[in-house]
Amino acid sequence: MSEAMTVEVWSDIACPFCYIGKRKFEAGVADSGVAVAVEYRSFILTPDAPADLPGGNFARLAEKFGVSEAEARAMEQRIAETARGVGLEFDYARMQPANTLLAHQLLHYAHALGRQAEMKERLLRAHFTEGRHVGRIGDLAELATEIGLDRADVVRSLKAGEHLDAMQADIAQAQSHGIRGVPFYVIDGKYAVSGAQDPAVFAQALTQAHDERTTNP
Repeated sequence: MSEAMTVEVWSDIACPFCYIGKRKFEAGVADSGVAVAVEYRSFILTPDAPADLPGGNFARLAEKFGVSEAEARAMEQRIAETARGVGLEFDYARMQPANTLLAHQLLHYAHALGRQAEMKERLLRAHFTEGRHVGRIGDLAELATEIGLDRADVVRSLKAGEHLDAMQADIAQAQSHGIRGVPFYVIDGKYAVSGAQDPAVFAQALTQAHDERTTNP
């Protein structure tokens, strides 16, 4: 195919199934052989969360779902096992809860420079595997420098809210599409796939979209 097919992905940095789904989607793309251009769109699961969430990850989860901390640990263990099945190592003991509003603005900043894919992967790995904070400007700027972006300019952009409107536009578009959970994939503006589906589901949707485009250019 001469032109890559656009896939818009609504997701959140703090969403474990968004990271798991990312790996499954990547496997589906490889299986389909369809060339894609991925654009990550903003969706914030807890928009009213403070920049720094008090308490450890297990305590926060227990409070959120109204369960004991032991039950929260068991829940996270099940998710970690699922993640391990797609080659990811989640470390919930080190994970730092955080508001992801600034992280999404950083993704828009990286997109403008053609580095969104690298920034998305770096943020997810930092949050779920390395226990790094993804809600503060200084921490985000440090992660940005690790993929080659200019630290001072990242700080400037985040302090100025340079990409706040773009982030909010993504959220508004998600609402207009009726998206209530993530990850959510829109393939070639026509086909929607919700959730961290198996690679075969993504491969089938990509192939179908590709065949339709080829038949009706």
